[in-house]
Amino acid sequence: HVQLVESGGGSVQTGGSLALSCVAAKLTYSSNCMGWFRQAPGKEREGVAAIDSDGTTAYADSVKGRFTISKDNAENTLYLQMDSLKPEDTAKYYCAAAPMRICRAESGRPVSTDFDYWGQGTQVTVS
Repeated sequence: HVQLVESGGGSVQTGGSLALSCVAAKLTYSSNCMGWFRQAPGKEREGVAAIDSDGTTAYADSVKGRFTISKDNAENTLYLQMDSLKPEDTAKYYCAAAPMRICRAESGRPVSTDFDYWGQGTQVTVS
């Protein structure tokens, strides 16, 4: 079955950077819409960024210009480079895969109900 495993989370000071990775087993990134989501304590999960099978990207307004989503199809790895981090970016971050090539986005946010496969999440704390 498909497995997504995130890594790269941690604690950082305001203004710092972190890079998240997501490696997939039994999934081809070149054929799927991929996304990053996050969930803070007491809040609903929200879409952060998405990337189509052809590399087209979309971002939530709250992270646009600070976060960069990318992928390496050959390595089946999804990335999220996070710069200029703010305390409000503190959350558990999840990567996810959707069973279509083109991502749907609402106000730049990927739509969580489109995604079938989810990783276990990695914690990001900004203080």
